[in-house]
Amino acid sequence: MAKVAEVWIWDRKVGAVLWDETRPVPTGTFEFEPEFCLIGLQLAPLTMRAEPEVIYEFASLPDKAFKRLPPCLSDSLPDDFGNAVIDSWLATQNRDPKTFTPVERLLYIGSRGMGALEYKPDALKPVDTIERLQIDALVDLAGKILADRHDQLDGLRLAPQTDRDDEALKSLFKIGSSAGGARAKAIIALNEKSGEICSGQIQAPEGYSYWLLKFDVDQKENALGDPQGFGKVEYAYHLMAKAAGIEMTECRLLQEGSRSHFMTKRFDRMEDGDKLHVQTLCAMDQADYNAPGTYSYESALMVCRDLELSRLEQIELYRRMVFNVLARNQDDHTRNIAFMVWRDGIWKLTPAYDVCWSYNPAGDWTAKHQMTLNGKRDDFLLDDLLRVATHIANFNPRTVIKKVASAVSHWKTFATKAQVPDALIDHIAASHRLYLAKDL
Repeated sequence: MAKVAEVWIWDRKVGAVLWDETRPVPTGTFEFEPEFCLIGLQLAPLTMRAEPEVIYEFASLPDKAFKRLPPCLSDSLPDDFGNAVIDSWLATQNRDPKTFTPVERLLYIGSRGMGALEYKPDALKPVDTIERLQIDALVDLAGKILADRHDQLDGLRLAPQTDRDDEALKSLFKIGSSAGGARAKAIIALNEKSGEICSGQIQAPEGYSYWLLKFDVDQKENALGDPQGFGKVEYAYHLMAKAAGIEMTECRLLQEGSRSHFMTKRFDRMEDGDKLHVQTLCAMDQADYNAPGTYSYESALMVCRDLELSRLEQIELYRRMVFNVLARNQDDHTRNIAFMVWRDGIWKLTPAYDVCWSYNPAGDWTAKHQMTLNGKRDDFLLDDLLRVATHIANFNPRTVIKKVASAVSHWKTFATKAQVPDALIDHIAASHRLYLAKDL
């Protein structure tokens, strides 16, 4: 059992994390490499500044969100689907997932994670050859994994039943175990000319670009309960968000038989394959994403100021808040906002992601918003939106609210373009909060 993982970024050793089992509660402790502290780059500027001879530990933070690791590192770990893939693979290795420590999970992420942090020694042999992916086999297995996770409350015990499943599990472990979020997804590289899809875990040759692909599978077992075909809704929301002025990377739908997989271009990869370091708001401010109503948009704006983000970026975050409210994206927790930094050390707001309709009045998670604004999670008034705007200097938000409302009012146009079924179009439209902008 590995107890230590070295943390690297851009070919520099950042430090090391130790899984300390001598403590009453096993905890990951971290120490920076002295040489790294000299360059002045801050990877977790608000919670874990790069200082030599300091042992960092965060055992008091909620275990479910941070896994007793420094938040900067726990951000590299996958969420529900990625963990389900890892647990399923562990079952084929006769390893009980309960004995698999968070540091071991980091080592299995290795250099394959979102962002720029890498963990050594990599527990898997690096992939250095282009391997074409069989999307249909991956989708079928992803559905089985989600169903098995629902049935096996004490962890997955899925055993591949066919050679096709076995090969798919190996591929899915490489490309689907390092992405965050509850939805089934994979990290891919796309050849723009041929349309060929390969693993996104390699340094792709010229002509390839890096994408995150969300599988179009029935996910009623997860907290969001997305039906098959929901990728079309997310694509329509992408079009609507762009019309509202929200910054997003390019998104597409990948048609595979009767299924429509949602694709979004990765913002943590540059055109030459170089990596950007990414921290979610959850990690940046130790803001537990599993605790609805305990964190506010006002606090998120304060983090923007602490990171010295520009006034325009603060307005961009406000614009996303308004969109989430008017368009009913109530899955707006602290892992769905993120910041990124390159080698120059200048932090920026990442493009928006996971922008989709998310509302279930009977659901535990999406009956109300995850983050508060003006102290509320529901029953908003226009005044609530205006009061949050006072946290941005010299800002009149009415133009922003009007533009967002105009985009949301054209929902049916975007949804029709994405071929969302008519009944679902009407159901979603009825939930929108356009009344908040009627008096502007």
